[in-house]
Amino acid sequence: MKKLIVLLLVICECTFAQKLKIDTSVIYQKMHSFGASDCWSMQMVGKYYPLAKRERIAELLFSQELDKSGNPKGIGLSMWRFNIGAGSTEQGSKSMITNEWRRAESFLENGKYDWTKQAGQQWFLDAAKRHKVDFTLGFLNSAPVSMTKNGISIGSGKLGEWNFDKSKIDEFTSFLAEVSEKLKFDYLSPFNEPQWDWGPKSKSGFGSQEGTPINNADLAWATRKIDEKFGEKNLKTQLTLAETAQIDYLYKSKTNRTEANQDNQVQAFFDEESSDYIGNLKSVEKIICGHSYFTTSPNEELVKKRMDLGQKIQQHNINYWQSEYCVLGDNAGEINGSGMDLGMKTALYVAKVIHADLTLSNASAWHWWLSVSANDYKDGLIYVSNNGKMGENDNNKFDGEVLDSELMWTLGNYSRFVRPNMQRIKVDLEIKNVMASAFKEKSKVVLILVNSADNQTIEIPKIWKKQKLAAFVTSKDDNLKSKKVGSKNLILTQESITTIIITKK
Repeated sequence: MKKLIVLLLVICECTFAQKLKIDTSVIYQKMHSFGASDCWSMQMVGKYYPLAKRERIAELLFSQELDKSGNPKGIGLSMWRFNIGAGSTEQGSKSMITNEWRRAESFLENGKYDWTKQAGQQWFLDAAKRHKVDFTLGFLNSAPVSMTKNGISIGSGKLGEWNFDKSKIDEFTSFLAEVSEKLKFDYLSPFNEPQWDWGPKSKSGFGSQEGTPINNADLAWATRKIDEKFGEKNLKTQLTLAETAQIDYLYKSKTNRTEANQDNQVQAFFDEESSDYIGNLKSVEKIICGHSYFTTSPNEELVKKRMDLGQKIQQHNINYWQSEYCVLGDNAGEINGSGMDLGMKTALYVAKVIHADLTLSNASAWHWWLSVSANDYKDGLIYVSNNGKMGENDNNKFDGEVLDSELMWTLGNYSRFVRPNMQRIKVDLEIKNVMASAFKEKSKVVLILVNSADNQTIEIPKIWKKQKLAAFVTSKDDNLKSKKVGSKNLILTQESITTIIITKK
């Protein structure tokens, strides 16, 4: 009787297995990287936390090794983003930023460089390099405070008003060149979310973090100056633009930022007829960077905005990086950014966003915001807390528990296996609640399946006559765990992300 039941189950499984088709000849974008940033916690964690905990965090973020059971030790990020501070830390409360975790040190103070600054962040930058992370990028929220109009690192609160003293442009470009050369950045992002005002958040005059708006004309002018300096220094560091606050501002020409000249940035910077054209500059990478915030819900908007962006990118023959995202706001009631979630709800929501960014807007890079968070918020891959208490405060500043999340491991389904220079290829799978994407390099195909519903059975595609299979699953019970795969079918676990590696024998 038991043998009969087993036989019936096998027959049932084979009967209802959904066919999946992969066409390796249809190629979309070449992949660049998956990454995260060191804001803002790494200045504390990297400087004060016990070495063993720092090493554990580094392993979780950067490692490409497997443990004795064949499970990944970490998610193998291929890009590490380093926040180059403006000097608000040295100013203390005079910086007009209340929270010391949101302030940042500067390598330049009183006209002299001090390379011992940002020690905690430098520790993790070195750790990324030790773990052979492919790329590093330095990004700024503000120029050093000695070069701003108001002498601090927050803006005036007026849209488009760049908080920068233009007479100090040579000092600024020299600073960027010195830091890029010293820390050996592959990329430099000089401007961040130019559409926001970054001014005081209350009548008290205090702001929430370093930041400044900038309009398209000023951004193009400054980029030309930076390019000149990088050319003089013969630097290999490439410039990435423009960390747009929402992807709408990349492709739309009639928005609430049109009057301030802060939208339609793909055309502004990469159309040869534009007065702000900078696509011909040697140090400018032929990409545009945008952030997926506030454009992910409801699902109709998620799809439409990314299809519109993908079309614009294709028209201008450039690449697109989704360079920052975490869960903010209420997202049309689908998920709220408040409240830390180590489980699958946030993981599945973000997996949907990653899938849409990669397959609809053809993003060649996808970067998360906070690698480590102390907040009771959906903004971290890893969290630190002390006796269960969250917060950017002294309680978590010097030590705390290190908590990994299913979100981190879900990102790992992509970052660990979709490596730089792999190509996204065509995949067809018509199963409700399952999203599929596929990538290839030489004799390997990586297939990623996001299953937001109950168990599903799929038929493994036959790409080569002789092929080897491996699978890694993230679910409520598994953290990118290695799973055995049959030669024909695979059961997708309920509410899971599964990466299947198909290798030619």
